[in-house]
Amino acid sequence: MANEQPPSPAVVLQSTLTCPECGHAKTETMPTDACQWFYECEQCHAVLKPKPGDCCVYCSYGTVPCPPIQQSGQRGGCCC
Repeated sequence: MANEQPPSPAVVLQSTLTCPECGHAKTETMPTDACQWFYECEQCHAVLKPKPGDCCVYCSYGTVPCPPIQQSGQRGGCCC
């Protein structure tokens, strides 16, 4: 068919967050229905917040951007 869209790449739900304060890394499952604006490091208890221009902690400190950003194909900015 001429109007077929190429298949979307699978959305990755696992991302490893690395604390900028102590370097502790932990793999977490990202929410698919909301931005996560805060994350407490389990090692040093620093509360991570998104960097300016990022929508969530996964986009700022994770190995994989959040699901809405993955789906839109854009890095940075807001997914909400």
